[in-house]
Amino acid sequence: MSNPVINRHEFVLYFDVTNGNPNGDPDAGNLPRLDPDTNQGLVSDVALKRKVRNYVALVGGEAPGQEIYMSEGATLNNQHKRAWAAVLPDVKDDKTLKDGPKDRNRARELTAWMCANFWDIRTFGAVMSTGVNAGQVRGPVQFAFARSVEPILPLEISITRMAATTDADAEAKGGRTMGRKHIVPYGLYRAHGYVSAPLASHKVKGTGFSEDDLELLWQALLNMFDHDRSAARGEMATRKLIVFRHAGALGNAQAQSLFGRVKTWRVHQDAVQEIGSPAIDNWPPARKWEDYKVTVDSTNLPAGIEIIER
Repeated sequence: MSNPVINRHEFVLYFDVTNGNPNGDPDAGNLPRLDPDTNQGLVSDVALKRKVRNYVALVGGEAPGQEIYMSEGATLNNQHKRAWAAVLPDVKDDKTLKDGPKDRNRARELTAWMCANFWDIRTFGAVMSTGVNAGQVRGPVQFAFARSVEPILPLEISITRMAATTDADAEAKGGRTMGRKHIVPYGLYRAHGYVSAPLASHKVKGTGFSEDDLELLWQALLNMFDHDRSAARGEMATRKLIVFRHAGALGNAQAQSLFGRVKTWRVHQDAVQEIGSPAIDNWPPARKWEDYKVTVDSTNLPAGIEIIER
């Protein structure tokens, strides 16, 4: 494993969806998530992290240091017990396992073992005090909610199934049952993310998130949708990843000033207009990536800032 990350980063991720549901809301009948005031689509940070985890699991598998803690079907306390077995193998009583070691250094060893073995703990952090106590740690990588650059109009599509669930349904409905699915005809989403160097490299609080881990994160963001196909998400793709790399651990500019350098424009025939301009009110709705243009202002960059486009 390479050395821990020592440079702060921010990034802007653009991805799109065509005739799919990028993130259903269970509180709204699995409708695509929406901001009710603007009708812009939302995708939660948790949904994005899930896709990153799934990609890393495919690439890393069971390789040392590449396991995924928050994986489907996992029992988290059993993962914590593995740390206890490695660091404090003689401890068996439930109360000590629940309370954690009284010795602070031993407690840190448990958390460090979890960080060393699980990629997503090193990256996103975790609360590991759920009955079997392995501590808790803040992750250096965090995502904000993704938001569509323009309002979306979800559609509810009726579908049929040519097989019944029960004999009674088969007799009553002739074997045909009805269902519904929700789609977004097209939406371009933008998400912001952050990589904190101190939370990666700090001697006590750092997770050990390394340069190799960071490169794997970039790979996951670029490729995660290629391995997340389903009936609801048949056509999703990462379109652009823009990384701001700082020269130092604490950073050389405020994140919001860097994000403001990235702008999204609408394109129609030979015309280009910034999103929100009244000039595009009569344009047809966007239905593909080519209906947009993304620009990055690299003029007069603050000292110590490097822009990397992927």
